[in-house]
Amino acid sequence: MNPSSCLISYFFWYLYVCSLFFNFFAFASSIERKNYIIHVQPPDDFDTEVYHRSFLPVYHTTESELEEPRHLIYSYSEVFSGFAARLSEEELNAVKKKDGFLHVYPDQYVPLATTHSPDFLGLHTGGGSWPRSGLGRGVIIGMLDTGILPSHASFTDDGLPPPPKRWKGICEFKTGGCNNKIIGARAFGSAVINITAPPIDDAGHGTHTASTAAGNFVGDASYKGNANGTAAGMAPHAHLAIYKVCTRGRCSIVDVLAGLDAAVRDRVDVLSFSLGLSSGPFQYDPIAMATFKAMEKGIFVSCAAGNGGPEIGSVSNEFPWVLTVAAGTMDRSIRATVKLGNGKELNGESLFQPANSGSVAYPLVFPASNMATNPDCENFEGFDIHGKIALCMSSGLSGRVDIGSSVLGFGGTGMILMNSKPEGYTTFADAHVLPASHVSYSAGAAILSYINSTTNPTATLVFKGTVMDSSPSRTIAFFSSRGPSKATPGILKPDITGPGMNILAAWAPTLMHPFDQGFNIVSGTSMATPHLSGIAALIKSVHPNWSPAAIKSAIMTTSDNVDRTGQPIKDEQYQKASFFAMGAGHVNPSRAVDPGLVYDLGVNDYISYLCGLGDGEAAVSAVVHRSVNCSLVGSIKEAELNYPAIVIDPRSGPVTVNRTVTNVGLAKSRYAAVVYMPKEIKVIVRPRILHFSNVNQKMSFAVTVSSRGNLGNAGAEGNLMWVSSGHVVRSPIVIPAST
Repeated sequence: MNPSSCLISYFFWYLYVCSLFFNFFAFASSIERKNYIIHVQPPDDFDTEVYHRSFLPVYHTTESELEEPRHLIYSYSEVFSGFAARLSEEELNAVKKKDGFLHVYPDQYVPLATTHSPDFLGLHTGGGSWPRSGLGRGVIIGMLDTGILPSHASFTDDGLPPPPKRWKGICEFKTGGCNNKIIGARAFGSAVINITAPPIDDAGHGTHTASTAAGNFVGDASYKGNANGTAAGMAPHAHLAIYKVCTRGRCSIVDVLAGLDAAVRDRVDVLSFSLGLSSGPFQYDPIAMATFKAMEKGIFVSCAAGNGGPEIGSVSNEFPWVLTVAAGTMDRSIRATVKLGNGKELNGESLFQPANSGSVAYPLVFPASNMATNPDCENFEGFDIHGKIALCMSSGLSGRVDIGSSVLGFGGTGMILMNSKPEGYTTFADAHVLPASHVSYSAGAAILSYINSTTNPTATLVFKGTVMDSSPSRTIAFFSSRGPSKATPGILKPDITGPGMNILAAWAPTLMHPFDQGFNIVSGTSMATPHLSGIAALIKSVHPNWSPAAIKSAIMTTSDNVDRTGQPIKDEQYQKASFFAMGAGHVNPSRAVDPGLVYDLGVNDYISYLCGLGDGEAAVSAVVHRSVNCSLVGSIKEAELNYPAIVIDPRSGPVTVNRTVTNVGLAKSRYAAVVYMPKEIKVIVRPRILHFSNVNQKMSFAVTVSSRGNLGNAGAEGNLMWVSSGHVVRSPIVIPAST
């Protein structure tokens, strides 16, 4: 064969081989693949990632064996027995047939549950829990969120020591970024194939939550001059470990699990994630399994209750081994007052605070024939709003500023945004694009009544800036998700309330909002959660050997169930808030570091509780990552879990539950039981006096609850308090309403 014919033969052979590879990859790319979390039996003496890869398909060509490189996304090793992979339906079916396969969970996206608060919570440099805890010194808080803006002043490391020697994490910022405040940062992003972005915050949310939990002191912090003061997180000298599990505000469960896995491996002390996960059986919830493993390794986990309120049973993240946080208001208002033509004044809120306000009255119009036709001002056909103030209905958690943009676009000179009835008295301080005031449903109804009472209604918007000591404070925000838990109704959820309305904290510029204000004011259970994460860090700093359950007990039993005036905490309708709205109460960090007694729990207690749910040993084994024989470990009813609250139903007769408390106060102390319940309910506590002689001494007691008459469908709530000369240890007693 001559050289030219050889070259031609080789050329065609080369084209043939290339076509094989091209056709293979074209075929592979044409297959629709989705992200899945694969739950498998734990490996026995086997490399975890090699074991996980053994479940994945292997492709063959005529020349060689080729494994598709993009199948495996994450191999989980710390908090979950399994892996995440990108698979077609055919490939998934093949994985299901492998020995060791347990369950598959399709990936899903979960929403983000989205200065003055240290003062509001009684945290001061001159006294209380801050000096005692060293401002959280030495504690590592892991933040699972949208990343962080490391250059922000809130994240300087002034006054902070180096990371603890136990720290195992890494920093993925190429230059700078990490210091003694931000000691580690990683990004996880399976939502975008082969993502290589650093853990820079691309939504603002992660910067806000991180600075709320552990931001350092920053003077003259404000948003456009509002809420001015010194900004600081709850634990200003705690370390931050950042796990970016959300990309452009979208949070994949696959990535959340990877962040949890890394945080546990890195040895964080507190985990904080402000994601609103849906409720469901624990054995089908990878986050329930992962947080159980984190708790087992001594890590305190703080989660958002979700923004699904005020719907009953909307609470998420209701696992009893985590702290589930509701959102409440503070005593600060960014005041925007509506002065009607009849002289009546109604207070609202707005971050748009023009200097020359309050001098001109404008015509006032409600651009709808009735409340149902155009409540949120989507169009103005048939209404002239030019040069007028428009009354519009709030759109709920989002879109409020967009309504103002619509009003402005049609020539309106101002806007009054009124709540719907379910939103009640919860008002947002938003950065509106025109003079505006967000008012309560009650105020809005009064304004609408005035409009209908006169032929020439007018209004003036008067902007008063930041107003302190607004009343009532410590109310529950309308959006804060409510119990009872659907997955475990016998456990009180949420657990606690923290500040979650109009919170000023650090912010990062984003593509949608490229302004660089440095700080922003936002609301949500997302904002409440890092408050509690930071407070848990303060407690951990003072009591480094306490279990996650002991820290949770300290937070719950020392909380306030009354507002600043001594009246019961109210909900968004200004009615007495249920424990299913606020948890045990509003957090009080100054008392939480010294609770006197704690209701402690260990891993085996939770396993017995899971056995008592009646879902079977396979379900329990799935949650706790190992084989469980319930007949050996025992099972208890939900009400028997040594929780700092009692949920019980005595309609069918008296019910007795047992609790054990551990003395963490003075060695020699005496506590007396005091019960406050409605007269229809009888509560007997035995013994009524607890005498302690040693620190860490445990004592048990029994609580019998019975009805003095016919309760009907109504529920009842009260408190059991153990009172000593220096402590009040309060536990809610809840009888749920019957459906």
